[in-house]
Amino acid sequence: MKISMALMVLILLATPLSGCLEQDAVVDECTVLPPGHDDDGTLRILTYDITALSEQVTDEFTNQTGIPVEMIKVDDAGGILDQMMLTKAAQQADLMIGLDNTYLPTAIENCLLQPHTTSAANLSASASVFYDGPLAVPFDQGDVCLNYDEDALSEANMSVPTHLSNLTEEEWKGKVAFPSPVSSSPGRAFLIASMEYFSHQSEGDAMAWWSAMIDNEAIITSGWTEAYETHYTGGYGEYTEGYIGDAWMTVSYCHSPGVEAYYSGNYTHSTSLMLDHAHFHQVEYTGIINGAAQAEGAQLFMDYLLSEEINVNMPENNLMYSVLEGYDLPETDGYRYHADVPDVVTTMSYEEINTNMDTWLESWKSATQQS
Repeated sequence: MKISMALMVLILLATPLSGCLEQDAVVDECTVLPPGHDDDGTLRILTYDITALSEQVTDEFTNQTGIPVEMIKVDDAGGILDQMMLTKAAQQADLMIGLDNTYLPTAIENCLLQPHTTSAANLSASASVFYDGPLAVPFDQGDVCLNYDEDALSEANMSVPTHLSNLTEEEWKGKVAFPSPVSSSPGRAFLIASMEYFSHQSEGDAMAWWSAMIDNEAIITSGWTEAYETHYTGGYGEYTEGYIGDAWMTVSYCHSPGVEAYYSGNYTHSTSLMLDHAHFHQVEYTGIINGAAQAEGAQLFMDYLLSEEINVNMPENNLMYSVLEGYDLPETDGYRYHADVPDVVTTMSYEEINTNMDTWLESWKSATQQS
């Protein structure tokens, strides 16, 4: 079992002194597993198509450390968790990058991660508040919310919704696209936001609203890309293959209009729907997979991802906020100007999500009659 000296110290501290550290170690009631595959010197990273993990970024890591990198890519955060669960007894990757705070509790609960030693002293409070333990570290963040096409509403002489219940009205029939919370991290984040939102309303509840949205022919997609690129009329989707353009509103990020402006010379006709509590602060994490063969390389890549060299460039390279204190979106081409900042986001804790996520998903599937 190959582990770094720093990791060995952390394991020893977490292991009861009355026991002996043999082949496997116990950390927070989870066994640190032996490598699930042979160590051939290559670091294998399980992730989705994260733009920050460009060939240039991974090549520079290899230049600095001498460790080659192989990317194992799945469709989304849900795919990362599924792959880790399927290969739990013999993991084929060493490092996870991309589980967010709606998926992380499940990964930790199922002992899919092992301790790291990365220390970023200047992590922002917003990135640290949800989870600040030894099994994962945040690498980017952003607020999930509804985006809408200002031009489409203006041309149809429609008012901007002032309540989520407005979206169940006839004028919004078939015009809202949601990524499924079963398979999409933004979809899961907005499901939580909807529950938080209706908990602060005097009438209605989240699942009744979701059922009404289905009755109003809301579009449910497998993930964010399909919802935003294929269906949403307010973004860059019109320039992509397979574009349908039948949704005037979708789930994305409050800073997505800023991203649109950044790539369009300070122009966008997309904006965010600013309703208190109808937003979720998403944090994406990286962590060493339990059973990694290249734990040392995984640790080094975590340090690299949290370095100022890489992390301050998250807005340009990954279209998300940095997790380091004191860094904001750039002002170039209206990026920061068109990025909305919600006043009130959800307050769901790690414990609430860990305890209730499966129940919420089953309730959502029943309300929307989705599998």
